[in-house]
Amino acid sequence: MKSRTRSNLTILTECSIMIALSAVLSVFKIFEMPYGGSITLASFLPIVVLAYRHGLKYGLGSAAVASLIQMLLGLKNFSYFTTVESFIVLALFDYVIAFAVFGLAGIFRNTLKKQSLSMAAGAAMASILRYVCHVISGATVWAGLSIPTEAALIYSFSYNATYMIPETIILVLTALYLGSALDFRSTVPTRIKAERIDARVGYLYMAAGLSVLAALIWDTIIVFSKLQNYSGEFMITALSSVDWLLFGIVTAVGAAIAVCFVALARYFDKKSA
Repeated sequence: MKSRTRSNLTILTECSIMIALSAVLSVFKIFEMPYGGSITLASFLPIVVLAYRHGLKYGLGSAAVASLIQMLLGLKNFSYFTTVESFIVLALFDYVIAFAVFGLAGIFRNTLKKQSLSMAAGAAMASILRYVCHVISGATVWAGLSIPTEAALIYSFSYNATYMIPETIILVLTALYLGSALDFRSTVPTRIKAERIDARVGYLYMAAGLSVLAALIWDTIIVFSKLQNYSGEFMITALSSVDWLLFGIVTAVGAAIAVCFVALARYFDKKSA
Protein backbone atom coordinates (compact mmCIF):
# COMPACT_ATOMS: atom_id res chain seq x y z
CA MET A 1 0.00 0.00 0.00
CA LYS A 2 2.82 2.40 0.90
CA SER A 3 4.58 1.56 -2.37
CA ARG A 4 1.43 2.32 -4.36
CA THR A 5 0.89 5.60 -2.50
CA ARG A 6 4.50 6.57 -3.12
CA SER A 7 4.09 5.76 -6.82
CA ASN A 8 0.96 7.93 -7.09
CA LEU A 9 2.71 10.80 -5.34
CA THR A 10 5.64 10.47 -7.73
CA ILE A 11 3.31 10.65 -10.73
CA LEU A 12 1.43 13.64 -9.29
CA THR A 13 4.73 15.42 -8.67
CA GLU A 14 5.76 14.72 -12.25
CA CYS A 15 2.41 16.05 -13.47
CA SER A 16 2.85 19.26 -11.46
CA ILE A 17 6.32 19.84 -12.89
CA MET A 18 5.21 19.18 -16.47
CA ILE A 19 2.15 21.45 -16.14
CA ALA A 20 4.42 24.23 -14.85
CA LEU A 21 6.86 23.61 -17.71
CA SER A 22 4.00 23.79 -20.23
CA ALA A 23 2.87 27.12 -18.76
CA VAL A 24 6.41 28.53 -18.94
CA LEU A 25 6.89 27.39 -22.55
CA SER A 26 3.59 29.03 -23.53
CA VAL A 27 4.85 32.39 -22.29
CA PHE A 28 7.91 32.35 -24.58
CA LYS A 29 6.34 32.95 -27.98
CA ILE A 30 8.09 32.71 -31.33
CA PHE A 31 5.35 34.78 -32.95
CA GLU A 32 2.06 36.25 -31.74
CA MET A 33 -0.92 37.04 -33.96
CA PRO A 34 -2.53 40.50 -33.64
CA TYR A 35 -5.97 39.17 -32.71
CA GLY A 36 -5.04 36.17 -30.59
CA GLY A 37 -3.15 32.95 -31.17
CA SER A 38 0.60 32.39 -31.10
CA ILE A 39 3.41 30.06 -32.10
CA THR A 40 5.27 28.66 -29.09
CA LEU A 41 8.21 26.38 -28.34
CA ALA A 42 6.05 23.22 -28.32
CA SER A 43 4.34 24.43 -25.15
CA PHE A 44 2.07 21.38 -24.83
CA LEU A 45 4.80 18.79 -25.40
CA PRO A 46 5.04 18.16 -21.62
CA ILE A 47 1.32 17.27 -21.58
CA VAL A 48 1.78 14.96 -24.58
CA VAL A 49 4.58 13.19 -22.70
CA LEU A 50 2.40 12.84 -19.58
CA ALA A 51 -0.52 11.47 -21.59
CA TYR A 52 1.75 8.91 -23.24
CA ARG A 53 3.50 7.87 -20.03
CA HIS A 54 0.55 7.67 -17.65
CA GLY A 55 -2.59 7.32 -19.79
CA LEU A 56 -5.92 9.12 -19.93
CA LYS A 57 -6.44 9.54 -16.19
CA TYR A 58 -3.35 11.64 -15.55
CA GLY A 59 -3.20 12.98 -19.12
CA LEU A 60 -6.68 14.49 -19.11
CA GLY A 61 -6.33 15.71 -15.52
CA SER A 62 -3.05 17.47 -16.28
CA ALA A 63 -4.36 18.88 -19.57
CA ALA A 64 -7.45 20.24 -17.80
CA VAL A 65 -5.30 22.04 -15.23
CA ALA A 66 -3.04 23.37 -18.00
CA SER A 67 -6.11 24.63 -19.89
CA LEU A 68 -7.28 26.56 -16.82
CA ILE A 69 -3.85 28.15 -16.53
CA GLN A 70 -4.09 29.20 -20.19
CA MET A 71 -7.51 30.70 -19.48
CA LEU A 72 -6.10 32.69 -16.55
CA LEU A 73 -3.32 33.96 -18.79
CA GLY A 74 -5.93 35.08 -21.32
CA LEU A 75 -8.52 36.61 -18.97
CA LYS A 76 -8.35 39.93 -20.81
CA ASN A 77 -10.15 38.30 -23.75
CA PHE A 78 -13.31 37.95 -21.66
CA SER A 79 -13.54 41.74 -21.34
CA TYR A 80 -14.74 41.95 -24.95
CA PHE A 81 -17.99 40.10 -24.17
CA THR A 82 -21.05 40.81 -22.06
CA THR A 83 -23.33 37.75 -22.32
CA VAL A 84 -23.11 34.52 -20.34
CA GLU A 85 -23.44 32.50 -23.53
CA SER A 86 -20.39 34.23 -25.03
CA PHE A 87 -18.36 33.64 -21.86
CA ILE A 88 -19.19 29.93 -21.92
CA VAL A 89 -18.37 29.46 -25.61
CA LEU A 90 -15.12 31.42 -25.24
CA ALA A 91 -14.06 29.49 -22.12
CA LEU A 92 -14.83 26.09 -23.64
CA PHE A 93 -13.61 26.45 -27.21
CA ASP A 94 -10.66 28.81 -26.75
CA TYR A 95 -9.36 27.28 -23.53
CA VAL A 96 -10.90 24.35 -21.64
CA ILE A 97 -11.73 21.94 -24.47
CA ALA A 98 -9.11 23.38 -26.83
CA PHE A 99 -6.24 22.46 -24.49
CA ALA A 100 -7.78 19.59 -22.53
CA VAL A 101 -7.75 17.49 -25.72
CA PHE A 102 -3.98 17.12 -25.31
CA GLY A 103 -4.78 14.68 -22.53
CA LEU A 104 -5.83 12.28 -25.31
CA ALA A 105 -2.38 12.36 -26.91
CA GLY A 106 -1.45 8.97 -25.45
CA ILE A 107 -4.28 6.97 -27.01
CA PHE A 108 -1.99 5.50 -29.69
CA ARG A 109 0.40 3.99 -27.15
CA ASN A 110 -1.04 0.48 -27.49
CA THR A 111 -1.87 0.65 -31.20
CA LEU A 112 1.39 2.04 -32.61
CA LYS A 113 4.44 -0.03 -31.76
CA LYS A 114 7.00 2.71 -32.36
CA GLN A 115 6.98 5.19 -29.49
CA SER A 116 8.03 8.14 -31.66
CA LEU A 117 5.18 7.58 -34.13
CA SER A 118 2.70 7.07 -31.32
CA MET A 119 3.62 10.35 -29.63
CA ALA A 120 3.71 12.25 -32.93
CA ALA A 121 0.30 10.88 -33.96
CA GLY A 122 -1.16 11.81 -30.57
CA ALA A 123 0.29 15.32 -30.78
CA ALA A 124 -1.07 15.77 -34.31
CA MET A 125 -4.55 14.53 -33.37
CA ALA A 126 -4.75 16.80 -30.32
CA SER A 127 -3.55 19.78 -32.37
CA ILE A 128 -6.21 19.14 -35.02
CA LEU A 129 -8.90 19.04 -32.34
CA ARG A 130 -7.55 22.25 -30.83
CA TYR A 131 -7.63 23.91 -34.26
CA VAL A 132 -11.28 22.93 -34.74
CA CYS A 133 -12.12 24.40 -31.33
CA HIS A 134 -10.50 27.73 -32.20
CA VAL A 135 -12.29 27.78 -35.56
CA ILE A 136 -15.62 27.29 -33.78
CA SER A 137 -14.84 30.10 -31.35
CA GLY A 138 -13.69 32.43 -34.13
CA ALA A 139 -16.76 31.82 -36.27
CA THR A 140 -19.18 32.38 -33.40
CA VAL A 141 -18.30 34.65 -30.49
CA TRP A 142 -15.42 36.47 -32.22
CA ALA A 143 -17.44 37.21 -35.37
CA GLY A 144 -17.91 40.95 -35.62
CA LEU A 145 -15.00 41.64 -33.27
CA SER A 146 -11.60 40.40 -34.42
CA ILE A 147 -13.19 38.41 -37.26
CA PRO A 148 -15.41 40.00 -39.93
CA THR A 149 -19.08 39.03 -39.64
CA GLU A 150 -19.33 38.29 -43.34
CA ALA A 151 -17.88 34.83 -44.19
CA ALA A 152 -16.78 34.46 -40.57
CA LEU A 153 -16.30 30.69 -40.81
CA ILE A 154 -13.97 30.86 -43.81
CA TYR A 155 -12.04 33.72 -42.22
CA SER A 156 -11.77 31.78 -38.96
CA PHE A 157 -10.39 28.73 -40.78
CA SER A 158 -7.77 30.90 -42.49
CA TYR A 159 -6.83 33.04 -39.51
CA ASN A 160 -6.42 30.17 -37.06
CA ALA A 161 -4.49 28.11 -39.61
CA THR A 162 -1.81 30.82 -39.85
CA TYR A 163 -0.52 29.99 -36.37
CA MET A 164 -1.90 26.48 -35.78
CA ILE A 165 -0.11 24.93 -38.78
CA PRO A 166 3.41 25.98 -37.65
CA GLU A 167 2.46 25.33 -34.01
CA THR A 168 1.38 21.79 -34.94
CA ILE A 169 4.48 21.14 -37.04
CA ILE A 170 6.77 22.21 -34.19
CA LEU A 171 4.90 20.07 -31.66
CA VAL A 172 4.77 16.96 -33.88
CA LEU A 173 8.45 17.18 -34.84
CA THR A 174 9.60 17.66 -31.25
CA ALA A 175 7.35 14.77 -30.11
CA LEU A 176 8.78 12.61 -32.89
CA TYR A 177 12.36 13.44 -31.92
CA LEU A 178 11.86 13.10 -28.17
CA GLY A 179 9.99 9.82 -28.68
CA SER A 180 12.92 8.42 -30.62
CA ALA A 181 15.51 9.59 -28.08
CA LEU A 182 14.01 8.65 -24.69
CA ASP A 183 12.11 5.59 -23.50
CA PHE A 184 9.00 6.97 -21.79
CA ARG A 185 7.57 3.53 -21.06
CA SER A 186 10.10 2.95 -18.29
CA THR A 187 9.60 4.32 -14.78
CA VAL A 188 12.49 6.70 -15.29
CA PRO A 189 12.94 7.81 -18.93
CA THR A 190 16.18 6.43 -20.36
CA ARG A 191 17.98 7.03 -23.64
CA ILE A 192 17.21 4.61 -26.46
CA LYS A 193 18.74 3.91 -29.83
CA ALA A 194 17.35 5.83 -32.77
CA GLU A 195 14.36 4.11 -34.35
CA ARG A 196 14.20 3.38 -38.05
CA ILE A 197 10.88 4.47 -39.50
CA ASP A 198 9.53 3.08 -42.77
CA ALA A 199 8.69 6.09 -44.92
CA ARG A 200 5.54 4.39 -46.22
CA VAL A 201 4.24 4.02 -42.66
CA GLY A 202 4.72 7.71 -41.96
CA TYR A 203 2.98 8.76 -45.18
CA LEU A 204 0.03 6.45 -44.54
CA TYR A 205 -0.48 7.78 -41.02
CA MET A 206 -0.23 11.29 -42.41
CA ALA A 207 -2.89 10.42 -45.00
CA ALA A 208 -5.10 9.02 -42.23
CA GLY A 209 -4.72 12.23 -40.26
CA LEU A 210 -5.54 14.35 -43.30
CA SER A 211 -8.68 12.26 -43.92
CA VAL A 212 -9.84 12.91 -40.38
CA LEU A 213 -8.95 16.60 -40.68
CA ALA A 214 -10.89 16.93 -43.95
CA ALA A 215 -13.96 15.29 -42.39
CA LEU A 216 -13.70 17.53 -39.31
CA ILE A 217 -13.38 20.67 -41.41
CA TRP A 218 -16.39 19.70 -43.54
CA ASP A 219 -18.46 18.76 -40.47
CA THR A 220 -17.56 22.05 -38.82
CA ILE A 221 -18.70 23.95 -41.92
CA ILE A 222 -21.95 21.95 -42.05
CA VAL A 223 -22.78 22.66 -38.41
CA PHE A 224 -21.36 26.06 -37.56
CA SER A 225 -22.29 27.83 -40.78
CA LYS A 226 -25.87 27.49 -39.53
CA LEU A 227 -25.21 28.99 -36.13
CA GLN A 228 -25.13 32.60 -37.29
CA ASN A 229 -28.02 34.76 -38.47
CA TYR A 230 -27.70 37.39 -41.18
CA SER A 231 -26.32 39.95 -38.74
CA GLY A 232 -23.62 37.51 -37.58
CA GLU A 233 -25.10 36.76 -34.16
CA PHE A 234 -24.58 33.34 -32.61
CA MET A 235 -27.77 31.21 -32.42
CA ILE A 236 -27.59 27.77 -30.78
CA THR A 237 -31.24 27.09 -31.73
CA ALA A 238 -30.21 26.94 -35.41
CA LEU A 239 -28.81 23.43 -34.82
CA SER A 240 -32.21 22.12 -35.90
CA SER A 241 -31.51 23.31 -39.47
CA VAL A 242 -28.27 21.35 -39.82
CA ASP A 243 -28.23 18.54 -42.39
CA TRP A 244 -27.35 15.81 -39.89
CA LEU A 245 -27.59 13.03 -42.51
CA LEU A 246 -24.84 14.67 -44.56
CA PHE A 247 -22.90 15.22 -41.32
CA GLY A 248 -23.10 11.49 -40.53
CA ILE A 249 -22.13 10.43 -44.06
CA VAL A 250 -19.08 12.71 -44.18
CA THR A 251 -17.98 11.56 -40.71
CA ALA A 252 -18.39 7.88 -41.61
CA VAL A 253 -16.53 8.22 -44.92
CA GLY A 254 -13.67 10.15 -43.33
CA ALA A 255 -13.37 7.60 -40.53
CA ALA A 256 -13.49 4.65 -42.97
CA ILE A 257 -10.74 6.12 -45.14
CA ALA A 258 -8.61 6.84 -42.07
CA VAL A 259 -9.09 3.27 -40.80
CA CYS A 260 -7.98 1.87 -44.18
CA PHE A 261 -4.82 4.00 -44.16
CA VAL A 262 -4.05 3.00 -40.57
CA ALA A 263 -4.55 -0.70 -41.39
CA LEU A 264 -2.13 -0.41 -44.32
CA ALA A 265 0.37 1.46 -42.15
CA ARG A 266 0.26 -1.25 -39.47
CA TYR A 267 0.70 -3.92 -42.18
CA PHE A 268 3.84 -2.27 -43.55
CA ASP A 269 5.05 -1.59 -39.99
CA LYS A 270 4.86 -5.29 -39.09
CA LYS A 271 6.37 -6.29 -42.40
CA SER A 272 9.40 -4.07 -41.87
CA ALA A 273 9.90 -5.14 -38.24
